[in-house]
Amino acid sequence: MAHVNIGEIVRQRRKAAGLRQDQLAASAGVGLRFVVELERGKQTAQLDKILRVFTALGLRMTIAPAHDVHEGSSS
Repeated sequence: MAHVNIGEIVRQRRKAAGLRQDQLAASAGVGLRFVVELERGKQTAQLDKILRVFTALGLRMTIAPAHDVHEGSSS
């Protein structure tokens, strides 16, 4: 599976929505600096704030195991 850059997805979605970074920050209830750093790929971004940005952009996050949980088990 290819690595997905969350910041690039956020930037693309924000631009498609016609929003400036400050507008997205206000809509998501986060600071402008957070949006700027998120789009730049800062790795220490807080998950709760990322989820607020996703909600403001109409995005959702899905979490799945990296491999089949039954892989390698003997049944």
